[in-house]
Amino acid sequence: MKYIIGIGGVTNGGKTTLTNRLIKALPNCCVVHQDDFFKPQDQIELGEDGFRQWDVIAALDMEAMVSTVRAWAENPVKFALSHGVRTSPMADGVDPESQTHILIVEGFLLYNYKPLADVYDKCYYITVPYEECKRRRGTRQYTVPDPPGLFDGHVWPMYLRHRAEMESSCIAVEYLDGLKSKDAIYNQVYEGIQNTLLNRS
Repeated sequence: MKYIIGIGGVTNGGKTTLTNRLIKALPNCCVVHQDDFFKPQDQIELGEDGFRQWDVIAALDMEAMVSTVRAWAENPVKFALSHGVRTSPMADGVDPESQTHILIVEGFLLYNYKPLADVYDKCYYITVPYEECKRRRGTRQYTVPDPPGLFDGHVWPMYLRHRAEMESSCIAVEYLDGLKSKDAIYNQVYEGIQNTLLNRS
C-alpha cells in the first residue's frame, strides 16, 4: 500500500520539525522537501512590492518536484534505496511491494499547484498567528538573509493570498494549531495516520 501525506502551512510553523519526527516513527517512510526545489537566486523575479519573489509558486521548479513524487509512486522501494532510506526488514518470500510505503511531502505551497494537489491521501496544514510567525521568522538564519521589511511586505501577504487560494479550491485539509506543543501536534498527526492505515489495511 502506498500513502502520501502533505504537511504544509505557514513559514516557521513547525513543518520540518514534525516531518523529521514522523520519518523516524513511520515504516518505510521517505520525504520530499519543497525547499529543495527553489530555483537559483538569479531566476527569482523582483516583484512590484520591491522584494525578490521567493514566496510564490514561480520561485519553485514544481515540475521537477512533481516528477520526484511520481518517481516514488512508481517504485517506492527503489526510491527509498536511492535516497538512503532503510526499509523495514521482511520475512523470507515477502514481496516488498506488499508492504506499506509512506511518502511525506513537506513545504509551504503544497496545495496551490494542481498536478501536486491531486496526489495526496491526507493533507495537513499548520497555522500560526501573525505575531508569533513574525517572531519565529526573525530568529531564523537563512542562506539568503531576509532584507528589512520582507516579512510584512511580502512573506505574510503571500501566505494570506495562497491560503485563501487553497481554501477556495476545496481541498480537504486538516488544520494543525502551530501554537500547541510539538508533542501535541506530533501525536495528533501520528494517531491520525495510524488510524487511516489501519482502516485501509
